[in-house]
Amino acid sequence: MRRHGLLAKKVGLPPGTLLHVGSKRAERPTITVLHYDEESAVEKEGVLLDELVADSAQAGVTWIHVAGLSHVEIIERLGQMFNIHSLALEDILNTNQRPKLEDYGEYIYIAIKMLTYQPDKQVIAAEHINIVVGSNYVLSFQETDRRFFKPVRERIKSGQSRFRKHGADYLAYALIDTVVDYYFVLLEQLGERVEELEEELVTQPDAKLLPAIHNLKTEMLYLRRSVWPLREVIAQIERGDSALFKENTLLYIRDIYDHTIQVIETVETYRDMTSSMLEIYLSSISNRMNEVVKMLTVISTIFMPLTFLAGLYGMNFKYMPELEWQYGYPAVLLLMTVIGVTMYRYFSRKAWI
Repeated sequence: MRRHGLLAKKVGLPPGTLLHVGSKRAERPTITVLHYDEESAVEKEGVLLDELVADSAQAGVTWIHVAGLSHVEIIERLGQMFNIHSLALEDILNTNQRPKLEDYGEYIYIAIKMLTYQPDKQVIAAEHINIVVGSNYVLSFQETDRRFFKPVRERIKSGQSRFRKHGADYLAYALIDTVVDYYFVLLEQLGERVEELEEELVTQPDAKLLPAIHNLKTEMLYLRRSVWPLREVIAQIERGDSALFKENTLLYIRDIYDHTIQVIETVETYRDMTSSMLEIYLSSISNRMNEVVKMLTVISTIFMPLTFLAGLYGMNFKYMPELEWQYGYPAVLLLMTVIGVTMYRYFSRKAWI
């Protein structure tokens, strides 16, 4: 699911121009606010834009989640409330933005891709995810209203996890970790697809498999382009250059980095397997052709002496003793049968047929 949307309209516009690039994937953007501290957690869904208040003096952590990016005025208003740079707002609205991290001092902007697999269409569906991490707040943006981060929300409200004892940096870690976890689900589904194609290629190679192989190669390439930049994003956080991420949170960030490396290695393995599928297809076709040619060769070889005898006695010479012999015809048939059976048994013993 690749979208280019309104890229052509951005040509010539000054940097920081707010314009939504991509398909409208949510009819009406929804805003959810979750404020929590060690003692409590309060969540409000369907919050109106006028009800949002940026209070830096408020204790605890405030998580504002926006589902739907097609309404530019909402993104612009939030940017004004939290003093978000126009370039970061522009990247939020550009759904084709590659994964990246920008440190603006008072906050960090992170763009990543949420990837899921659609087995019915056999394509990877990508969703643009944006995270803005401040000292005591996190802003998250996604294209649709799919509840990818519902487990994170439930852990916060349950009060049984370490969320309430940590700050906004730990919440940002949890959101990124959720995205990476979805990558493992995606890889498992792609692995099953790769195994299915390999089995079909070996057992029943057919030209109809070529489009499926090409589609899988295309999806693998897109997956690689999405995952490799993510490693750089995690590495930037892991270096600890920003004071917004505390040392105890960086320990968890390193764990995400290890998971990201594992995802990349798996992607590279699947890419190699997919690339070799065409060779498997050609080898399977060649093997089938060789089997057919071998069988035809054996049949031709068996009939060669029989054809020789038939041609020999088909010559129109007057003085051929066997032509006048009473048992000449059945004798020749018997000889041809013995030769054919003998050669067949010999080829069978050699496992040529």
